[in-house]
Amino acid sequence: MDKLYPTQEIGSLRKPEWFLKIIRDKRVGEGAKRAARDDLAYLNIRLLEDCGLDYVYDGEARRPEMYEYVVKNVGGFKLAGWVRSFDNRYYRKARVVDKVTYLGPYHLDEFEFVAQHARRMVKIPVTGPYTLADWSYNEYYQSKEDLVFDLAKNVIRPLLRDLTSAGAKVIQIDEPAATTHPKEMRMFVEAFNEAVAGVDAKITVHICYSGNQYRSLFPEALDLKCSQFTLEFANRDTARLGLDKESRVGYQALNLFKEYGDKREVGVGVVDVHVDSIEPPELIRDRILYAAKILEDPKRVYVNPDCGLRTRSRAVAFAKLRNLCLGAELARSANL
Repeated sequence: MDKLYPTQEIGSLRKPEWFLKIIRDKRVGEGAKRAARDDLAYLNIRLLEDCGLDYVYDGEARRPEMYEYVVKNVGGFKLAGWVRSFDNRYYRKARVVDKVTYLGPYHLDEFEFVAQHARRMVKIPVTGPYTLADWSYNEYYQSKEDLVFDLAKNVIRPLLRDLTSAGAKVIQIDEPAATTHPKEMRMFVEAFNEAVAGVDAKITVHICYSGNQYRSLFPEALDLKCSQFTLEFANRDTARLGLDKESRVGYQALNLFKEYGDKREVGVGVVDVHVDSIEPPELIRDRILYAAKILEDPKRVYVNPDCGLRTRSRAVAFAKLRNLCLGAELARSANL
């Protein structure tokens, strides 16, 4: 995209109560539930576009959760109990009880709906092989590595190819577990590359829940076959305006790209998804400009939240994303 500081969402938005009531009501037929999913997806697309985002999706309207939805649609998994992920959030962890198998393009219907209705560029998020393996109980494979690579080659790669055949141009691989086990970084990188091999699309990687461990990505991440990293920074930054190091303490990990000579794009997290406070556009502007200064090329900077906004109310999410777009516009004006 030729536009300076393109704006994008990362993935999930909170599902409204009216939608959850319909989906959970056993008296409601599948046709009505399908219509509710379509309605929410359409509303989310318009919400993101009304905020001013350049790249949109559907807020993962059809997915109960980024992990559970996948393991329900891939052979070899069996759902187990609930496990705490962060804050007071939980997810249903699955057991791998057989060889993982691709049962079909589980994101295809949602992508085709978004592509039909979106007026902006479409970027589809896909949970990556390393995170799927790391968040599961392995009861079948000899090693975690065997599971990761089987997922990469025989589940994620065919999914990505089916999506690109349907017209997907930009695919975000979500790998929040990537920095959990630094000693497995080479495994993560090689599995990622296996998953995207031969995929004709722009590939980005989103890594959050890093605990300030982005240093553990390097130097192995230099070999990742992706065009862009989307990373979290805002949740460890100050709320002060300014372009000095002390004010922008949360963005120091960007220096890793300079240190290792990596010239790829970086999707810079400029709003914190864990708090309800709304970052003012001027603060977002300064975070963007500081990132551009560190990376030494404003064309490398994309602008996004730290992560998906499903833990925030829809009103808060809208306000944060609207200010994100306003802040990007202020940053563009500052570069004139």
